[in-house]
Amino acid sequence: MQNKSLAKFLIGCLVIAFAFYIVFFGLEIGTASIPSVQKVIRYGLDLKGGVYIVYEAAKENPTRREMESALQLIRTRLDMRNFYDATATIQGSKRIRVEIPGVKDPDEAIQYIGRTALIEFKGPSGDLIVSGRNVVDAYAQQTASGYVVALKFDKEGTKKFAEGTKKYLGQNIGIYLDGKLISNPVVRAEIDNGEAVIEGMKDLEEAKTLAQQIKAGALPFALKVIESKAIGPSLGNEAYKTTLKACIIGLILVFLFMIIFYRLPGLIADIALVAYVVILVAIVGYAKITLTLPGIAGIVLSAAMAVDANILIFARLKEELRNGKTLRAAMDAGFRRALNAVIDSNVTTIIAGIVLLFLGTGPIKGFAWTLTIGIVVSFFTAITVTRFLLTSIINTGLFKDIRWYGGKKTREVDA
Repeated sequence: MQNKSLAKFLIGCLVIAFAFYIVFFGLEIGTASIPSVQKVIRYGLDLKGGVYIVYEAAKENPTRREMESALQLIRTRLDMRNFYDATATIQGSKRIRVEIPGVKDPDEAIQYIGRTALIEFKGPSGDLIVSGRNVVDAYAQQTASGYVVALKFDKEGTKKFAEGTKKYLGQNIGIYLDGKLISNPVVRAEIDNGEAVIEGMKDLEEAKTLAQQIKAGALPFALKVIESKAIGPSLGNEAYKTTLKACIIGLILVFLFMIIFYRLPGLIADIALVAYVVILVAIVGYAKITLTLPGIAGIVLSAAMAVDANILIFARLKEELRNGKTLRAAMDAGFRRALNAVIDSNVTTIIAGIVLLFLGTGPIKGFAWTLTIGIVVSFFTAITVTRFLLTSIINTGLFKDIRWYGGKKTREVDA
């Protein structure tokens, strides 16, 4: 029993150490590899530098569909310029915030992103049939034959499209956004009623994307820039280094505090805290969550919550030991009695994080993401990892003196 418990404890520590190595240094086995988190993590503007631009629709009360079309247009243009790390999000009812890491000149980005979208329907020989200004509506639809994009043209577009479909019956009519081919459907019948469908969508998401791209070329409003700013990478790098240094010093002080005041349980809590850092950093890095300076603050704050949960549990454990309970009974009582307080504290913080996530913008969202995920991870490590390791080490029977658990006088207690 004792050897088995010691083996469990050592295996638990080795798993955490191995996960730490993979996350921070990567792993390569033959042709398979897992990159280190430093290579995949996505840094925000305040850490990497770049520009952010806030657009506002030049129209009162634009619909949600119109705003999503505008957002899709911006995303398409960002992708066409290989700005894959850029983010574009809708703010409120009529604004769109765009963040582009690595770009120095906001005016250049504004000129490219903000210009009027151009949608064109062209025949096989490249001749123009209709343009986006003739498109009244475009939306995704599910029919008996699968997902399609439904189109509606105005009077002029109806006439031109009828001539085009008659001319190119059985051939392709290409749909171009800013000169880039985004769809190339085949004309199966002459269409003279101003309503057409594009078939062959593999799922609803593809149909929605194409509909939004077509709608983007027919936006009934312009996008005006109300705010833009460039952030230098040197400022971000300096802030990142300073913040990282502060985090490392803070973690070391927390490790020492837990060992000095809670001794063996404190050491177990430190190991669980390492597991927390590994899990959280892995989620943020591999899930491509943008890391900002406020996001790092969210990680530190949730780490403090993880330690706080352990302190509550260990304080209860010490009380139970003073009341004469065995180690295992004191530990079970400590976890049981502290659990409600830990849950209440975490739930209230998660609620605050979710509110910030939905109502916040830019760096505030980064803080909300890391804080919310961090609280969930910290709850897991504080309750599960800490308990597993502490149970294993108690069952070894090697640490019976109450001073290992924060007692002031020598006294052995049963496991």
